[in-house]
Amino acid sequence: MFTGIITDIGRVRSVAQTARDRRYEVETAWDVAGIDMGASISHAGVCLTVVEKADNWFAVEVSGETLDRTTLGDWAAGTPVNLERATRVGDELGGHIVSGHVDGLGTVVEITPEGGSHRIIVEAPAPLHRFIAAKGSITVDGVSLTVNVVDGRRFGLNIIPHTWEATTLGALKVGDAVNLEIDMLARYLARWQETA
Repeated sequence: MFTGIITDIGRVRSVAQTARDRRYEVETAWDVAGIDMGASISHAGVCLTVVEKADNWFAVEVSGETLDRTTLGDWAAGTPVNLERATRVGDELGGHIVSGHVDGLGTVVEITPEGGSHRIIVEAPAPLHRFIAAKGSITVDGVSLTVNVVDGRRFGLNIIPHTWEATTLGALKVGDAVNLEIDMLARYLARWQETA
């Protein structure tokens, strides 16, 4: 489990196709000695398992299913990546409960400066948009955010200067795809209503 609070912007160091899947080596500012083999790390909102590590990087393997359903299939050497280590019992829960399982891809349709902040409008795919509510939580590329407004399939986010600079959101452009994970409570509430 994660909280959507990014603690490092890593960088893809290398990409290799394996017999089974794709392997990424990711450079990080973290002390890699403190990362266990098999540890779960969120990469732009996608939970991946550490399979190798060295002084300033670690490696993960990504299945074809994940490559097809997230932005990870577009990664190349040099791609910046929002990173978050798994939450431990007793850690501060600064964002919201995040599983690291991407529900779908959204598209950035508008970016507008607002004072020191930025307003981003994202279009969610159907039927995922049904689970997004104003003042609710959503994860965009691994970042826990509050939804400001919902208009059909589009929703608005206000990105404060710290988040703009401390995550990859500041590099977004109109037309970019983003990994979306809806609020876990919304997912289960919707499922409960379907079966009630």
